[in-house]
Amino acid sequence: MWQHHSIIANGIRLHFVTQGEGPLMLMLHGFPEFWYSWRHQIPEFAAQYKVVALDLRGYNESEKPADLSAYTMSQLIADVKGVITELDYDRCVLVGHDWGGAIAWSFAGVYPALVERLIVMNLPHPAKFAEAFQTGNLQQILRSWYVLAFQLPWLPEWVLQQNDYQLISEMLQGSAAQPAAFTAADLAQYRQAIAQPGALTAALNYYRNAFSSLTQGQTRTVLPMPTLLIWGEQDVALGKELTYGTEQYVRDLQIRYIPDSGHWVQQEQPALVNQYMHQFLA
Repeated sequence: MWQHHSIIANGIRLHFVTQGEGPLMLMLHGFPEFWYSWRHQIPEFAAQYKVVALDLRGYNESEKPADLSAYTMSQLIADVKGVITELDYDRCVLVGHDWGGAIAWSFAGVYPALVERLIVMNLPHPAKFAEAFQTGNLQQILRSWYVLAFQLPWLPEWVLQQNDYQLISEMLQGSAAQPAAFTAADLAQYRQAIAQPGALTAALNYYRNAFSSLTQGQTRTVLPMPTLLIWGEQDVALGKELTYGTEQYVRDLQIRYIPDSGHWVQQEQPALVNQYMHQFLA
């Protein structure tokens, strides 16, 4: 069974769940989640790997720096490097979804030698996401309305806290193509995690740094490691077209589209995601 631990990395305390021994598989979650979003993958891969599912800084049981500047991409990348180093590994299989995917793409560009293989779920390469805004992809700009809304001070926190964080539940279950993937108990876990003191503002601060983080994450280096991009096609926030042309940034790319899934792909279609991961890692 998995175990809970904490580690000091990049000067802050990060909580993680781990199971298994062997090469390191490091998992990075998205918004508004925490390590629990990998509950279907942690035991699945623990037979071959030391699986480590982080609570990103600011989330759940990890430390929550107060300054907005603590949530820039450069700090998030430094956290990942610190975790790999402190766990006494020299490389990992890096797995990321949503914001965790953005961090994973960016980290692989800055520290390619530390990433043996890269797996990203429902988050385009940062250059492709930036391109959507630079070229006036109106459909994607409209899909990203919440990024702009989250730039406001205090109001997003107030709205999201109402009715015991009910909007967090609606964000997860309501935007899923497979809403039954989230049980009432699962949703309660997510609300409890985001209700930790300071967690909601910390999570929103990722978005308040989003435009500078996009710039920091845009590496023009072609990634050398084998890379798997898994994409739930019914994502209401990110269009499938953002995946087109990714091969110009990745030397060895596989893309697996999953038609019957929304944004929360590793939770909506865990068996298929696990199958594609196993095939890629074989």
